[in-house]
Amino acid sequence: MSGPPTLALVNVSKSFGAVRALREVSLELFAGEAHALAGENGAGKSTLVKILAGVHRPDSGQMLLDGEPVVFHGPVDAQRAGVAVIYQEPTLFPDLSVAENIFMGRQPRTTLGRIDRRARRALAAELFTRLGVTLDPEQPARGLSIADQQLVEIAKAISTDARVLVMDEPTAALSGNEAARLFSVVETLREQGCAVLFISHRLDEIFSLCGRVTTLRDGGLVAVEPVAGLTHDELIRRMVGRELGALYPKQETTAGQVALRVERLTREGVFTDVSFEVRRGEIVALAGLVGAGRSEVARAIFGVDRWDAGTVQVDGRPLPAASPSAAMAAGLALVPEDRRQQGLVMALSIERNIGLTGLRSLRRGLTISRAAERDRARDWALRLRLKFAALSDGVGVLSGGNQQKVVLAKWLATRPSVLVVDEPTRGIDVGTKAEVHRLLSELAGQGIAVLMISSDLPEVLGMADRVLVMHEGRLTAEIPRAEATEESVMTAATGRAA
Repeated sequence: MSGPPTLALVNVSKSFGAVRALREVSLELFAGEAHALAGENGAGKSTLVKILAGVHRPDSGQMLLDGEPVVFHGPVDAQRAGVAVIYQEPTLFPDLSVAENIFMGRQPRTTLGRIDRRARRALAAELFTRLGVTLDPEQPARGLSIADQQLVEIAKAISTDARVLVMDEPTAALSGNEAARLFSVVETLREQGCAVLFISHRLDEIFSLCGRVTTLRDGGLVAVEPVAGLTHDELIRRMVGRELGALYPKQETTAGQVALRVERLTREGVFTDVSFEVRRGEIVALAGLVGAGRSEVARAIFGVDRWDAGTVQVDGRPLPAASPSAAMAAGLALVPEDRRQQGLVMALSIERNIGLTGLRSLRRGLTISRAAERDRARDWALRLRLKFAALSDGVGVLSGGNQQKVVLAKWLATRPSVLVVDEPTRGIDVGTKAEVHRLLSELAGQGIAVLMISSDLPEVLGMADRVLVMHEGRLTAEIPRAEATEESVMTAATGRAA
């Protein structure tokens, strides 16, 4: 590669109190190159991204822009230098329109200085055409799916004509087709001379998109090397520092009695005539493309959304519509897709979040027993191998994988008979992913019925005893484990199977 890198970090270190997040890490991003950043949750990737974005300033080391030292005093400085960041978790203003979110702080104006709404709509529509998606620029951000929120974030980033595009888990909630469209956009930007830093826990994406990979572990630099010649196992070893056991440690179990029975469940305009059963000891996967209605079915089963027709039974007892409290009392638990917005109260501590589902059992007289709350949290933190400094710490300081474990702990503490998990490993690293899979397999072995919604096909094939496939709100196939292949699942997911 000729010439200096567009953006570089040289021996950068960053600490937060006693925690050293980065230790003398160097990184070079060249124009026209897609460069991967790999590592487990907690390896320092997010801290590095925030330094590039101007959110944090390094304690030591240098940042170079076109070979010259530069200091970003805030995100605005980074944006002016041509650095755009797409974060793992969407950060949209829910009460503003899609177009308003894209051009926040950069609204197009008329000659009189007023906001030009017509131009803003046209520019947003042009961005979505470039991305190959259909979104209404005037639609409120509130209510958008995770996938659509991520697409708005991507449109926001590319609208700045950035020289450096940092993508932190941009495909975590996208379907295969949506991810492929995104990759084509990234390839176009790269060909136009943009430097791309790509972060993903989906190793296949790193190997298909990137030329080089920088691997971090525990805040330190492990290796910078070409992707060509690397194997998946070698990259995983660099990330976790050890041999990783089976990523899908599925225990063989014998299915017991029916724990969850769904019959002809319908919600007008969302899903229609959905019927299936999940038996104790089974892991049943609900697969399909984003927008097929899988999460909506889960929300209706748990009572978050009201259904229009059909029945739901847990251990033979019918559930009333739109009553999460009744679902919980019957032994149903739901781990939602969006852990930050729906699964956790980010302003509360780890122990408080774990205790939220059992406040009645933690009550001593008229108050909640802090000792009982802490004991409950400590017990589940140990069981799930949670990595934390103190249970009294805010849940927001945890890595994505450990936040997911807190959500799981909160619901497993209710001792459910049916566990519904929506995208259980979205946005978490391979090491933690293997731990979550081990946990789901153990829970099934203990006789819990598990309904797993996942967009990760290898996860579906590796963990499910049966695969139920949805397409446009309807079940299109039920495939036993022995017959489930990527081809058979995708055929049903695209509506080509009876």
